[in-house]
Amino acid sequence: MQMCILIFVGTNGETYFNTAALVSCVQNFPKSRGPVVGILKGFAGLAGAILTQIYAVMHSPDHASLLFMVAVGPTMVVIALMFIIRPVGGHKQVRLSDGFSFSIVYSICLLLAAYLMGVMLVEDLVDLSHTVVTIFTVILFILLFIPIAIPITLSFSQGPRIPAEEALLSESQKQEPTKYEDDTQEIIFSEVEDEKPKDVDMLPASERQKRIAQLQSKLAQAAAEGAVRIKKRRPHRGEDFTLTEALIKADFWLIFFSLLLGSGSGLTVIDNLGQMSESLGYDNTHVFVSMISIWNFLGRVGGGYFSEKIVREYAYPRHVAMAAAQAIMAVGHFIFAMGWPGAMYIGTLLVGLGYGAHWAIVPAAASELFGLKKFGALYNFLTLANPAGSLVLSGVIASSIYDREAEKQAHMHHHGQRSFLSSLSSFVYLDEPLKCTGAICFFLTSLIMSGLCIIAAVLSMILVYRTKTVYAHLYGRSQG
Repeated sequence: MQMCILIFVGTNGETYFNTAALVSCVQNFPKSRGPVVGILKGFAGLAGAILTQIYAVMHSPDHASLLFMVAVGPTMVVIALMFIIRPVGGHKQVRLSDGFSFSIVYSICLLLAAYLMGVMLVEDLVDLSHTVVTIFTVILFILLFIPIAIPITLSFSQGPRIPAEEALLSESQKQEPTKYEDDTQEIIFSEVEDEKPKDVDMLPASERQKRIAQLQSKLAQAAAEGAVRIKKRRPHRGEDFTLTEALIKADFWLIFFSLLLGSGSGLTVIDNLGQMSESLGYDNTHVFVSMISIWNFLGRVGGGYFSEKIVREYAYPRHVAMAAAQAIMAVGHFIFAMGWPGAMYIGTLLVGLGYGAHWAIVPAAASELFGLKKFGALYNFLTLANPAGSLVLSGVIASSIYDREAEKQAHMHHHGQRSFLSSLSSFVYLDEPLKCTGAICFFLTSLIMSGLCIIAAVLSMILVYRTKTVYAHLYGRSQG
């Protein structure tokens, strides 16, 4: 019970860190949502490997020291940065050097992933001295702190800034009015659209603006006097939604179920990676766990980068990249099902990349389609798809199929080698959990996961079809 409470508190604390960092950075870099989300989520996925390397330097067999480090270390970092990480009006601070700065961060990310992969393989294959492990960790910290030089350098250099004209931010967000003023302006504007005469749109621009301003003034006065009842219009795609408003939109549920099937199947592989590698005859199962964390990191960084290319250069929906990632995962699951030589390496690569891409694409797409004002609530609701998918796909489907195959193999083994009485006694007295060997253990599970990824890709393409005009409006202007 105590462990359950601690896990509950710890995982919810991580959600708060995630939300604060993600919402602040997306608002501060509205023109680079894909790269920002990809980099943040990438480092979140890589944190386990980094903490493992730090613990290796401590060289302590005491698990209490590891728990102390995990509990105190992140808390100290959060307390130190809690007054720094905040929205600072990013649409007013766009620099021409932003693209180059993100390119540097991407290069460091790739270098860091390659370095960690090499370090983990070397430490696994070679018995290294404590001094060498310390040197590896120092180099790791140097790579981690290099990106800090970018904002420091930009702070001392007064480069030209782009005027604050961001199609993805509403005018109300740019001018930063109060909530009351923002709601009143939106309501009055909605009524003006309903009440204005049809011939107003045919007038010259100056005269049209004058007539609309007069009508808006009359409506505002009538509303203040209670003469008319103003109704608030529902937001359209690309505007700011509340969670309640988003829950009645088909696009929101397409994102949710696509994420549930795609990320759920990926998390199923991560949860069962040890059993999968053991069933195929691999001894060093932790190598695949380390590898999939690296591929997950690269998938998050790459998903943000390529999805941003798609929306910026072609003004096409970001979920095209999501569909591609889910198709790649379908191939990876199929390779797992076949159990070919090297299947664990190739399958881990494809599923890790595809799974990671989900967490760079979905937050950015949700902020574009449903706005930034309530982005924290929208994002955290969508993340429910991940544990929900894992609960069904891993906790029900994968585990039940594995247990059934293990029981079959145990029954065949006892039936072939022992008498009926000894077989009966062995089933009555089970000291060890049943184990399954061979590709058959996860054959059916992997085929089901592959099929679900294809369904997820279809859902993503339906969303692409439904939101093409939205992205053309949001990003078409930047192309011109």
